[in-house]
Amino acid sequence: MDLLLPAAEQYALAHTSAEDALLKEINDYTVQYHPEHHMLSGQLQGKLLEMISCMIRPRRILEIGTFTGYSALCLSRGLTDDGELHTIELRETDALKARAFFDRSVQSRQIISHTGNALEIVPKLAENWDLVFIDADKPAYIQYFNLVFPHLRKNGFILADNIFFHGQVLGDKISGKSAKGISEFNAFIRERKDIEKVVLTVRDGLYLIRKL
Repeated sequence: MDLLLPAAEQYALAHTSAEDALLKEINDYTVQYHPEHHMLSGQLQGKLLEMISCMIRPRRILEIGTFTGYSALCLSRGLTDDGELHTIELRETDALKARAFFDRSVQSRQIISHTGNALEIVPKLAENWDLVFIDADKPAYIQYFNLVFPHLRKNGFILADNIFFHGQVLGDKISGKSAKGISEFNAFIRERKDIEKVVLTVRDGLYLIRKL
């Protein structure tokens, strides 16, 4: 399902700041060689992530779901000088490739890579987060939220990606564990009273959540 008119998407891309050389390389590599290249944040969402991070100026960022590293690099550009971004990837091959890209970036020393299950890794980090980006396995979104929310500072932000799940949550009949997981997460967030939230209709949908 096309969630955005192709002409509108092209117009938006044409009027958005271009990728730098490293981000373009990650994009090109992922599209050419990764079987799940559709998972890449890409230029438009990547620039949005960068802009949000630059507005917040976070000291501690957590990313759940590194993939090939595009979104982490975008988010890292808003870090304070003493800031760190912790990014977690389940698949070792993707984690290693992302790390190779990180090591060539200006923010390389501020990006800390973890490989493994985020549900096991996050409790060991002992950090208080200013900004969290959730973009991993969809059935676990509520678990990720509950895991990080107590350690999110007041007025801190959580970004949850793919909340339209390719348009599958927009219909009356939802099938598949990932679509159901996202639908349940969206309903869970909608009913909470301890946050403010807004749905951004960019790419595959992005939930922007602020802790009260």
